[in-house]
Amino acid sequence: MEESGLEGLRFALLGPLRGWRGDVELGLGSPQQRAVLAMLVLRRGHAVGIAELVDGVWGERAPAGAVSMVRTYVSRLRKVLAPGRPSEVLVSVGDGYTLRKEAVTSDLVECEDAVARAKRQLDAGDGEFALRLLRQALGVWESPALAGVPGPHAESARADLAERRLGALELRLRVELGLGRHEAVVAELLTLRDAHPLRESVSELLLLALYRCGRQADALEAYARTRRTLVDELGIEPGPALRELQGRILAGDPSLIPVVEDTGGGRTGPAVGHGSDSTAHNGSSVGDDGNVVGEDTGSPPGGTGSHPPDVAEGVPGSPQPVSGLLPPAVVAGIARARPSQLPADLALFTGRRYELDCAETQLGMHEATASASSAAPVAVLDGMAGAGKTTLAVHFAHRIADRYPDGSLYVNLRGYDPGGSRTDPAVAVEAFLVALGVAPHDVPEGLDARAALYRSVLADRRVLIVLDNARDSEQVQPLLPSAPGCLVIVTSRSRLSGLVARHGARPLTLGLLSAEDGRELLARRLGEERVAREPEAADAIIELCARLPLALSVVAARAAHHPGFRLTDIVAGLRDDHGSLDAFVGDDAGFDVRTVFSWSYHALSPEAAALFRHLALHPGPDVSVAAAAALAGVERRRVRALLGELTGASLLIEHRPGRFVFHDLVRAYAGELAESEDEPDVRRAALVRMHDHFLCTAHNASSVLDPFRELIALPPGTTDVARLRFDDRADATAWLRAERYVLRAAVAHAAAHGFDEHTWRTVCALDVYFNRLGYWHDLVEMNGAALRSAEKVGDVVGQAYSLCGLGVAHSQLHHAEPSLRHLERSLELFRQAGDRAGQARAHRGLAYLANRTDRRPAALGHYAEARDLYRAEHDLNGEAGVLNQVAWTYILIGEHASALDKCEKAVALYEEMGDPYGEASTQDTLGYALHHLGRYAAAVERFEVSAELFHRIGDRYLEADVRRHLCDSHRAAGDLNSARMALGSALALLEEIGHGEAVEVREALRELDAVEREGTD
Repeated sequence: MEESGLEGLRFALLGPLRGWRGDVELGLGSPQQRAVLAMLVLRRGHAVGIAELVDGVWGERAPAGAVSMVRTYVSRLRKVLAPGRPSEVLVSVGDGYTLRKEAVTSDLVECEDAVARAKRQLDAGDGEFALRLLRQALGVWESPALAGVPGPHAESARADLAERRLGALELRLRVELGLGRHEAVVAELLTLRDAHPLRESVSELLLLALYRCGRQADALEAYARTRRTLVDELGIEPGPALRELQGRILAGDPSLIPVVEDTGGGRTGPAVGHGSDSTAHNGSSVGDDGNVVGEDTGSPPGGTGSHPPDVAEGVPGSPQPVSGLLPPAVVAGIARARPSQLPADLALFTGRRYELDCAETQLGMHEATASASSAAPVAVLDGMAGAGKTTLAVHFAHRIADRYPDGSLYVNLRGYDPGGSRTDPAVAVEAFLVALGVAPHDVPEGLDARAALYRSVLADRRVLIVLDNARDSEQVQPLLPSAPGCLVIVTSRSRLSGLVARHGARPLTLGLLSAEDGRELLARRLGEERVAREPEAADAIIELCARLPLALSVVAARAAHHPGFRLTDIVAGLRDDHGSLDAFVGDDAGFDVRTVFSWSYHALSPEAAALFRHLALHPGPDVSVAAAAALAGVERRRVRALLGELTGASLLIEHRPGRFVFHDLVRAYAGELAESEDEPDVRRAALVRMHDHFLCTAHNASSVLDPFRELIALPPGTTDVARLRFDDRADATAWLRAERYVLRAAVAHAAAHGFDEHTWRTVCALDVYFNRLGYWHDLVEMNGAALRSAEKVGDVVGQAYSLCGLGVAHSQLHHAEPSLRHLERSLELFRQAGDRAGQARAHRGLAYLANRTDRRPAALGHYAEARDLYRAEHDLNGEAGVLNQVAWTYILIGEHASALDKCEKAVALYEEMGDPYGEASTQDTLGYALHHLGRYAAAVERFEVSAELFHRIGDRYLEADVRRHLCDSHRAAGDLNSARMALGSALALLEEIGHGEAVEVREALRELDAVEREGTD
């Protein structure tokens, strides 16, 4: 046979990656080369683009020559896999590569085939054979998949495969129960329940097994325990399937106990089928432009869904049914990201050898006992302000980061922020969850629920977590994972004895630098020759800085900028300029670190000094160039030079390109100077410019994201300093994403300091972006502040908009009662103000709420009111949006012909206005209605128009979603080839933007391939 050289390649994926050609094991090369091979094997004959390979191996940290490196790995793999015929197994396709499917097999394919065969046997009634197949598959599927393979793609695949294995294990246990082997599986189910306490399907199996063993009381106690866990950890009640089972057990339902005849060939009597999983995914997805899509409104699978008013009318994207063994958590994208959040290590780090050795020793002790512990080890690094705790913690974290393959998390808890704006643990947990892959709108409300989800996401992971600058134990506790494989490093000025007592944290107190370390620091920064010329002066500088690393670093930076200065002169300056910065008093009462700061401060130009003081007024976690320009009242070009002067003097840190932070001690000093040197009206003017900047820029961003949406006029007298304007949606979205937390802080600051007009108007401007990204909790908080500000100044329109924003956010969070109350009050105030556009907005909010609560006639009534109001205002875009939402409501009712009429009218209006986004959304809704009327050719035509419009707009996610709808219509019409092309295009788009739904589409594509093969057999 000609192609015998291409046969016999087999790979092991369910453990360390290994490969064989026949009986000969292959050397697969470096870890990165293995990562490339893993992606190709997992793709199973489908091409993998070169850019995707680069991203899969390195992610955002791809080196400059990554493309060439990948091509080298491919060349080497070709020689390993098929020596003598290197290009016939690993084939070039376009700008990527593929492994020929017929030449390769793997243990994963074999296991999945066994599971699929087991399901077919189970459906045919042969439970014994199904059980043997499942045991065979799970016997192989024991080790963590792709062990030792690096890169984001491998991390994602590991999470995917772990969930698939858990699904197969649950199926095996269901089969065992169906065969009457409840006694045999109880112990295993108890262990599985303890490992996955939030997984209701496992608890359902456990309850059933206990009940069938005659342990009704134990079954009810197991239910009570699961319910307590769900309520305590997530704030939710068990799902309907588990509640129903508990009720039947409580009533002693005899039908739960099957009559089983074990004859070796099958089963009889009622049993738990493999399709009765009680858990289901219900969530939204986010498009690459930030649009929230796929809200659950009772729509049929694959539908467009009803959307928030004034957010994204008729935008497609309801989650598709989960296929195969893919769990809802994978479809939702949870636990798929590998964060790498450690700040940069200090290139000139010196000394601290004793402390580093102590830390290594403690870590070794933790690792030695980790297997016997059920909690993550915690190390607490405490010491006085400026002792270098953060620098040491970050340096040590970089040294050990390779021991934590699932990534690193970092947060500055700002425990001693002079402005009192400590990081809320709930905000920190939210940021960590998003970094770990949880969609922003899937983050639950409340600290307890967020902390529970955080612990669940980290349950089987090895992540390094640095909690910097903690105030007290209470601020830290919600951020502690339960996974023993994680490590937490906490820095604080306090001892945090509560963590030591309650969590067994290992404390390490960081003292002052030794004289030797101080000399090494100066020599590294000033040069050994300069220090050696004046050794006594160098020692004097170290002692006058009280061996405090921060103070010594500032002095060294100053001396480095003036190489002609003698160290003796620097010593004289330190001795002459004593001040009093109380927070920096050391053991020597005659020393005060404020002297050091003042020396650097007084060396600044007058403009830089003024900026230094004004930056202390900024409320957010970091400052952009534009915000700094607004505070200073100068052009951005000029402020960049001033910021460079501040960073050069070590008074400011550029922690990301164009974004700056204070060390909190320096911020305290800058705040004191602002109070003492600037008159109140000067500080107030700087704050006015800053809030004008945020308001005007948010206003401009909103107008770009939704150019047809009614905008709230800016108040008169608004300054134009540093106002940003955007050329397209991508630029506007990038600014909003970078400034999200700053904008939240700015709104809170404006509300607290009397900038009431800025407060509610800024929140109105942010409504589009925060809605589309699903930041409902933020919107509740910000609109609450906006409402209080509008009430304070008696602005009826401001109150109405704030109430409407609150109502929509609460609706999205399934808070029906407060949503209805706020929206009805909003409508009343809009009527009082005579604002017909506002009234229409409120009616759409009420209609959306009615659809979410299954009150279709009420929804249609509110939409009718809104449409009349838009007509009275001659607002064609608003009317078109309502028509699209009405069409979707008719689809929910099942009146698809009525939906067609509304869609056609909406499309005509959007075409008249030249709004491609609205037209694209409505064309998709129109296609969906046609599909359900059986008019597949017409549906295809509409879907293709919609996809092309989204393509022109640049919205890759929504284009992919429409192409999935297009696949459905082609398939229904019997055109499997076109269906496959449409689904393949959708997959390529989702992979391009790194969207989690690519997993689901890949599975659907594989299923379609199987259907196509069966049709040709």
